[in-house]
Amino acid sequence: MTAPDDLLRGVEATLFAATEPLRADEISRHLGGADVRPALAALTEHYAGRGIHLVERGGRWHFQTAPDLAHLLRREKEDVRRLSRAATEALAIIAYHEPVSRAEIEAIRGVQTAKGTLDVLMEAGWVRIAGRREVPGRPTIYSTTPAFLTHFGLSSRGDLPGIGELRAAGLLDPVDEAYAVLTGSGEDAADDGDEDGAGAD
Repeated sequence: MTAPDDLLRGVEATLFAATEPLRADEISRHLGGADVRPALAALTEHYAGRGIHLVERGGRWHFQTAPDLAHLLRREKEDVRRLSRAATEALAIIAYHEPVSRAEIEAIRGVQTAKGTLDVLMEAGWVRIAGRREVPGRPTIYSTTPAFLTHFGLSSRGDLPGIGELRAAGLLDPVDEAYAVLTGSGEDAADDGDEDGAGAD
């Protein structure tokens, strides 16, 4: 695949057929090791004003609906994977402080975090086990995934609100701001179950 037009079409077809976002090197392997970076840049520009965009999130490329058209595709029924406030707070803490252990999450939240809360985040594909802390007891540590970046429209964790933005918004605790960012509305999106149950693991 040597002709530029063929390479462009090959990259486009590979991304269209992919079941999940792909890294540039993964796309390249599909196309005989070709340098796909110029094609990705050209396709990004080509799709910029169209109904779908080619975007890069956490080093992985995929097509997504143009943000201004999202309302046309929004489902009216309630999302069955809607997170409780406890789960959203845990997700925000992991995003800002990763890699982080469950004990560290609890120290920031000020309450116990049920094992089920982290299980929900892992089942959603937004959090993964990142290894173990090299301290006594070797606690499990958690970090976010590329799927987290994709779902919330972030190119990287650097797109999370910074200290300056938080201060300008009158918020000192990044968890509060992240809660609003991740839910899209703040308090209105919170579940009634703020705290985890007493049977925390």
